[in-house]
Amino acid sequence: MTTPVKGPIARVPGWAKVLGAVVLVLVVLFAGIRLSVLPGLKDLFGTETEDRSGPALLESIQDISRYDAASGNFQVVVDLEKDTKFLPDAIRGSRTLYVGAGAVDAYVDLGKLGKDDVRVDDDRTSATLRLPHARLGKPALDPERSYAVSKQRGLFDRLGDLFSDNPGSEQAVQKLAVRHIGDAAKESGLTTRAETNTTEMLEGLLRSLGFKEVRVSYGD
Repeated sequence: MTTPVKGPIARVPGWAKVLGAVVLVLVVLFAGIRLSVLPGLKDLFGTETEDRSGPALLESIQDISRYDAASGNFQVVVDLEKDTKFLPDAIRGSRTLYVGAGAVDAYVDLGKLGKDDVRVDDDRTSATLRLPHARLGKPALDPERSYAVSKQRGLFDRLGDLFSDNPGSEQAVQKLAVRHIGDAAKESGLTTRAETNTTEMLEGLLRSLGFKEVRVSYGD
């Protein structure tokens, strides 16, 4: 009896393995597209979102004595780029184009009025008020109107996002947007508008109470 001799095991060429991996990726992508296009199949593998947050807790209450007399809406385009020395941007670096929209309020603090700041004559027909100058509140970024236009990250930054709890964080560009909006509010004349509106409000209020002459001035 003779034993047949087995021939050498044929090895799969490297290019065949690469080709097989590419085909597998294309099949997965094609299947994902079909699932999103065909009705009914998308819901089969869909995800569900459930809010498990706890109730909000009241930490403190503050009495507000300021009169919000004007509000300005602003929009800024932030272009933030971070580079690394001696490394190309494709390896290490990032660039984010972000549109930030927000509002800034201008107010007059009526709680700082003293006895000498409000004077009324004996006939209660004339009143003189001295108020502090209007101030700007903190800029409030509107998340519904703010968005990232584009994000470009190097290879190392992309790999870092895989191990980060907050990949692709927009905190840096959001802080820049808030700062630029605050700077724009300072140059917009918003405080002047707030003082004008406050004066008109007080004149109308006091005249409705019987005062015929009302003088309002501002100073710190």
